Amino acid sequence: MTVSVLVPSSLTREAEDKREATRKIGYVARAATIFRVDRLTVVPDPDGAGKFGDGFVETVLRYAATPPELRKEAWDRRDELEYAGVLPPLRVRSQTGSGSQNSGSLRQGIVTRVGADGRVRVNCGLQHPISLPVPSGMEVTERERVTVRVSSREPVRAKLVDVAPPGYAVDRANLDTALSEDDAGLTIAASRHGEVLDVDLLGNLAGDIHGESSDYTVAFGAPERGLPAILGIEPAAVREEPRETGGFDLWLNTVPNQGSEVIRTEEAVFATLAPLNIEE
Repeated sequence: MTVSVLVPSSLTREAEDKREATRKIGYVARAATIFRVDRLTVVPDPDGAGKFGDGFVETVLRYAATPPELRKEAWDRRDELEYAGVLPPLRVRSQTGSGSQNSGSLRQGIVTRVGADGRVRVNCGLQHPISLPVPSGMEVTERERVTVRVSSREPVRAKLVDVAPPGYAVDRANLDTALSEDDAGLTIAASRHGEVLDVDLLGNLAGDIHGESSDYTVAFGAPERGLPAILGIEPAAVREEPRETGGFDLWLNTVPNQGSEVIRTEEAVFATLAPLNIEE
């Protein structure tokens, strides 16, 4: 199963300052970790841009996903990370032990340099960063989290393995591209204008997303700028046809009869992923 979440670059547009904006992103990172989201994609929303820069949300999400012991080496001082100290700890379950076919323990690493010779420099918590060849068919970028199999510490013997590190990966893509990924699966737009999530619908969805075709993608809007506004769709069109509108299989309202006039994006992420996590 691959679970993907799409959030707009305008996620923090209403935050009063960078500290509050960082904390909001931290809650999204926590939700993604708790509900085992595999990929967090930042969707550009230039018309709803806030005051913190276009790459702010993506940078903070990547930093939050970086293991604490690797952050100093992986990230220089950056304006976007001025208040990174307010991010809640993710406490991602780590990979431990040995593989069935290869000896050595699996560790998370951060790519600190990509060379032109097919090798990368990786910090994986050893005494010094190590230079490793990139396996054929595997592509890595600077500051990307990778998995390293360490078979010996003295002398160091290690290699990159094509195994996803625990926690979520972060990328950036246009909405159409994100929804057309091979592992996008069932595509859901979270919106108060969508179809109300009731017991019967939840049962059907649980069968779909926890069955054979188990991949799914959930997209969220921004404060005071929901998905209909981002996509230029009238809310009435969503209410009339909450399926197959705007490229989604389903528009879903996971907080019917909401008691607050506005549900923040980070709250909507928790409210939506929690019921979708229920197995049939």
